[in-house]
Amino acid sequence: MALPPFLANVLGWLRAGYPEGVPERDYVPLLALLTRKLSDDEVEQITTALVTAGDLPIDKTDIQVMITKITDEMPLSSDVDRVSSRLAAGGWPIADPTTDLESP
Repeated sequence: MALPPFLANVLGWLRAGYPEGVPERDYVPLLALLTRKLSDDEVEQITTALVTAGDLPIDKTDIQVMITKITDEMPLSSDVDRVSSRLAAGGWPIADPTTDLESP
């Protein structure tokens, strides 16, 4: 079975830097350690879903939940920031994190 080009490139990179004689099956744990980043299309999909939902202003938790729904993975801070930036660039209101705290 042929590997997708991206995966073949990653494996080639691992093999080039990996010690000689290491069994090929030992690459699998290394691949599991690679962090997944949202694609630009996923950022757009998440942004569209949040805007369509209409719960304004959009806060960090809303973004994190939507990322989890779309990717079935825990969101990275960098991905939350990318979605927040896309929303802000589109003029959508973003909740100020300091106003999310309850007053005594």
